[in-house]
Amino acid sequence: MRGADTFTESLFTMRHLDDFVPLDHPLRVIRVMVNKALANMDGLFAQMYAADIKGGRPSIAPEKLLRAMLIQVLYSVRSERQLMEQTRYNLLFRWFIGLAMDDAVWVPTVFSKNRERLIEHDAVIEFFNQIVQQAQEQELLSGEHFSVDGTLIQAWAGHKSFVRKDRTDDGDNTNAGNFKDQKRSNDTHESTTDGDARLYRKGKTASELRFMGHTLTDNRHGLVVSAVVTQADGHAEREAAKAMINDARQALPGDEPITITLGADKGYDAKEFIEALQEMNVLPHVAQNKSGRQSAVPDAIADSEGYAISQQKRKLIEQGFGWAKTVGHMRQVLVRGIKKVDQMFVLTMAGYNLTRLRNLGQIRLQGQA
Repeated sequence: MRGADTFTESLFTMRHLDDFVPLDHPLRVIRVMVNKALANMDGLFAQMYAADIKGGRPSIAPEKLLRAMLIQVLYSVRSERQLMEQTRYNLLFRWFIGLAMDDAVWVPTVFSKNRERLIEHDAVIEFFNQIVQQAQEQELLSGEHFSVDGTLIQAWAGHKSFVRKDRTDDGDNTNAGNFKDQKRSNDTHESTTDGDARLYRKGKTASELRFMGHTLTDNRHGLVVSAVVTQADGHAEREAAKAMINDARQALPGDEPITITLGADKGYDAKEFIEALQEMNVLPHVAQNKSGRQSAVPDAIADSEGYAISQQKRKLIEQGFGWAKTVGHMRQVLVRGIKKVDQMFVLTMAGYNLTRLRNLGQIRLQGQA
């Protein structure tokens, strides 16, 4: 029997937002972890808004703001304007963010302005650290064996914006975008769209205005334990790697020396970098580069069993980069300025960790069944 094409809407509904979200929806587990992290950040949030205690219009609750930014990453929403539009009618988004059915959705410009306050107080970095702490509490991190790598992030700026620094603003744009027979470098040129972006190429890729994202992952499950964005240059990867592994080493509990290893690709096989790792008591499990040169990695280390394991495990780091560029829209970042790019990169890696933690939790439950 054919059903009638009718639409009858009830005047009232007695259902809660939670009723519309399936019990086995993956966001349920993620939301629990997110809320736990946000609860631990209550002291930071209080400091952020201490100056507003005298009055004024209430701002967006930082907890809701961070959940909204995270849902944008998890569901690949291209812009904040689209995020606000979809939140108006998407019950799942409202439930995750913490908005009731009849709550008004924020104006995109207000949302963007409130996001800048999170940058000033490193709130996203603290949120990322809280997620890493939860992974530690679940004993999902080794805390001793790490991998490091970097990836190029295309800036939200085009070649036409890359002009000479000593240009005169006389309104003559005759040669704008015409780069024939012109030598351009970061020393003499800069982008008028994003002054923090740098013209950079790696390998066989074309020169583009880019940033460079760096991550340090734990080898046990490939979870990201540190993430940062720098300007793109030939030394950024190794400098960021030294800073991240040093922070990880200092965060280890106890005073007893622990053998720490760091896996990396051939691009990190430089004498200065290997010596810096050894000074920090970190074993350099870096892939040897013997293409017409002598490797800085000692053969005694390269022949060890642990070295082979590190070289196998370090490939897990590419999964985070792949997720960030396909799901998190980090292939070409949609914000400008290194601070905003860093905020989105760190938040995206927090989102990646949350999805990994949820999946690892499901595997544990299946193993116990």
